[in-house]
Amino acid sequence: MSETEKKPVISVSRVRVRYAETDQMGVVYHANYLVWFEIGRVDFIRTLGMDYRSMEREDGLGIAVVDVSARYKLPARYDDELKIETRLIAARGAVIKFGYKVKREADETVLCEGETIHVVVDREMKKHSLPEKYASRFNSVLI
Repeated sequence: MSETEKKPVISVSRVRVRYAETDQMGVVYHANYLVWFEIGRVDFIRTLGMDYRSMEREDGLGIAVVDVSARYKLPARYDDELKIETRLIAARGAVIKFGYKVKREADETVLCEGETIHVVVDREMKKHSLPEKYASRFNSVLI
């Protein structure tokens, strides 16, 4: 790989499926994947040396979810150890897009893939450009 080529930054978060996260069929209820996407997203931001809480407190900004997609491939079940791989797909102006893969740790099987699109907003929920200190960090890991 040349010096000008970038390697994607992928953060990895781990969770173990709790019984309460399963439905009557013994598989993980679909909405739990969205919670795991959030875990991955927060960990990804930490991987870049940033803190979402600081963004809220110091800059008065949040990143509101405006679109979610999830493709369920195979079920996760109680007590499965999972890993959530999170990457940044895009960051431009006020829009940020993340991608996720949820895999079963034991065999690396992809159980779910998804994306979330976010808009940076201020405390009044008005659209706001991502401050440069965050934008430059995000842009440094985009391919």
